[in-house]
Amino acid sequence: MKQRGWFRGTMLALGLAFLYVPILSMIVFSFNNSRLVTVWDRDNSPTLRWYARLLENDQLLGAAWISIKVAAMTASGAVILGTLAGVVLTRFGPFRGRAFLSAMTTAPLVMPEIITGIAMLLLFVALEQAIGWPSGRGILTITIAHITFAMAYVTVIVQSRLAGFDDSLEEAALDLGAKPATVFFRITLPLIAPALISGWLLAFTLSWDDVVISQFVSGPGSSTLPMEIFSRVRRGVSPDINALATLMVLVVAVGVVLSTLYMRREEQRRLREERMAHNDGNP
Repeated sequence: MKQRGWFRGTMLALGLAFLYVPILSMIVFSFNNSRLVTVWDRDNSPTLRWYARLLENDQLLGAAWISIKVAAMTASGAVILGTLAGVVLTRFGPFRGRAFLSAMTTAPLVMPEIITGIAMLLLFVALEQAIGWPSGRGILTITIAHITFAMAYVTVIVQSRLAGFDDSLEEAALDLGAKPATVFFRITLPLIAPALISGWLLAFTLSWDDVVISQFVSGPGSSTLPMEIFSRVRRGVSPDINALATLMVLVVAVGVVLSTLYMRREEQRRLREERMAHNDGNP
């Protein structure tokens, strides 16, 4: 048993080191004063020089702002469409076109991104020639393309949550005279809120991180941050990229911690309300 525990601990430590040591080394070298990202300047390090230079780089900051806007719009649109698709596929039972809808909503999960990017580019070009919309490629076309593949992930998350959903609360509300729309917005949505938050965060991350699809559907003046970083890295990694990546890691870590705390608090509140309802029903 001791040998088995030692082996599991060693494998866990190696796995965590494999995942996080590169990130930690990147964070450390973001404070390096040398222009060479692999050589530590012992005399003048650590320094905040590259963070100050990053704040003066309008091109990177502009690309970051575009990525934030696109990711926020993508996540919101993907949650709306993915939730509707998940509810239809879970609650409406067999209907004509169900298999087609299910296939279309899950196809982006297995479709190579380069195929999706080419398909979206051809679609936008054909629409522009036919009806004049969208006029060129930019933030709008990037957002539409990102929603197309991000909503598939939200649909899967919502379907998984609704599969184990307790229908008794909805049935009780309907028996008391509530309309289906009221039941959906007042009961169903609050109960599946953790799944919606998870889907929103996942869609935001997928959009923020995408490079391949964005390359096909973007235009002049609409380069996202991953596209900008990728173009710069091909010429060699610069220290300000390390500073930018460190700030991104910090933002993601804070977001994950806050969302985890929120979902844990909501789960505890739900369990507390269930116990109170159980106690009231069994005097």
